[in-house]
Amino acid sequence: MVILLLLLLIGAGIGALVAGNRRGRAPRGDDVLADARAEARHWYERLGGQLVNLRADSDLARQALVDATERHQAAGGQLAQAQTVTQFRLARESALEGLAYVRAARIALGLDPGPELPPLASAQSVGSIAEEQDLGAYRVGPRPTPATPYYYPGGYQNGRPMPAGYYSTPWWKTALAAGAGTLGGMLLFDSLLGGIGHHHGGPGPFDGDFL
Repeated sequence: MVILLLLLLIGAGIGALVAGNRRGRAPRGDDVLADARAEARHWYERLGGQLVNLRADSDLARQALVDATERHQAAGGQLAQAQTVTQFRLARESALEGLAYVRAARIALGLDPGPELPPLASAQSVGSIAEEQDLGAYRVGPRPTPATPYYYPGGYQNGRPMPAGYYSTPWWKTALAAGAGTLGGMLLFDSLLGGIGHHHGGPGPFDGDFL
């Protein structure tokens, strides 16, 4: 009888411990979701504030602000529909891309670009353009000029790393419209990467490894 009672007490204790662990895990999941939502909203609101307060008086800055506005609208739409951590992180990424364009606009206006932003998940290890370079039909550079007015924050296109910097044309929009799998899109990427693939983090017009 005593042994049976001890077994019942041990079983009850184990059951309570398991139930407590389950209850302890649930709030942590909720906390992760709440943190992801709060962070996405923080960057979204910061982007909105920058767009309200910044006025472009040059074509170079105006183009960057147009791109920033597009990312702000995208982030707002993503936030409105987000229900998971991954979806909130995508909204955060869109807002950070917009803030990268804001930094580009501030540089074009001769203003302090402000504090560094968290790295974009889509631009990990792609590097940035270090010096002006002519790639045939395209021109790239590390700063806005009349010849390179379009800023790209870096990322992967068709599985290929494309560095952050300024370009003569917004090729990423053309590629998205045409479809990354088309022959035209492939030729565009090959042309842009022609000068990049020969540099592996050493001296050259690009910082980083782009193979």
